[in-house]
Amino acid sequence: MPSAVAFRYARALVDVVTGPNAAQAGQEPRAIAVQLAKFSDLHQENRELRVLFSTPAVSTSKKKAILSELAANLGLAPLTKNFLNVVIQHERMNWLPDFTEAFTVLLDEHLGVVVAEVTTARPLPEEERQGLAAALESKTGKQVRMNLSLDPTLMGGVVARIGSTIYDGSVRGQLERLRTDLVSG
Repeated sequence: MPSAVAFRYARALVDVVTGPNAAQAGQEPRAIAVQLAKFSDLHQENRELRVLFSTPAVSTSKKKAILSELAANLGLAPLTKNFLNVVIQHERMNWLPDFTEAFTVLLDEHLGVVVAEVTTARPLPEEERQGLAAALESKTGKQVRMNLSLDPTLMGGVVARIGSTIYDGSVRGQLERLRTDLVSG
């Protein structure tokens, strides 16, 4: 779970990308989230980049110049680049994964999106994924973003967790409920 500091930075970015001047900036909030995640992944995967942005031996102006080159090569929006410049200015680049996670959480909250952790026994075809998403959206009254995982022990069906609510439509879950009913009489 991201820290309070991460949520402060993320809240500031959410306020900018969803605020009254957001349309003038011409950036869709989800596009900013994707760009931030892309840069965060690059930063985490590249040891030299992590060292460069975290060492005090490299000046802030040099770090910002390197960021400008990377932003141009990656096609980052000015808003994303500006946020990363603030992070560099405050020497918090090592916190970037936390900022990215907190931003996604707060943006989802702002846009009325819930995350469903969905587990199935087998990979779902696109049509079934869409149907499941529609059913979950109907159940919650919100837009649903699904994180899919596989668990062959379910034997079939689906288990979906949204927040603290679990929807168990798995064969394993049905068998367990049947066993409980038979035992309790």
